Amino acid sequence: MSSRELKGKRVVVWPAYIDELASRREGRKIARVKAVRRPSVEEIVQAAKLLGLNPEVEQKRYPRAWWEQDARVIVDKRGPKRQILEIIASKIAKLRKRSS
Repeated sequence: MSSRELKGKRVVVWPAYIDELASRREGRKIARVKAVRRPSVEEIVQAAKLLGLNPEVEQKRYPRAWWEQDARVIVDKRGPKRQILEIIASKIAKLRKRSS
């Protein structure tokens, strides 16, 4: 599915968007204090499912690190993108606390 087909309806979530170890230049979109350390695609999918965002995984290469194999998660747009990213990151943090 192309980005143009997703416009306005769905949001693309790359792990780098919510990774606290990534700099803004490397693609982090939210504040470091709200981000999580090295989120996996599986964690993003699990958090999005719990939030009712209908996640879909696509095997694509992140443009800023095209040499690495990566995947992205596409979720329903329910508000501003940054807010969705912050909610997903906080849900991942809660899931990590619960499991440890």
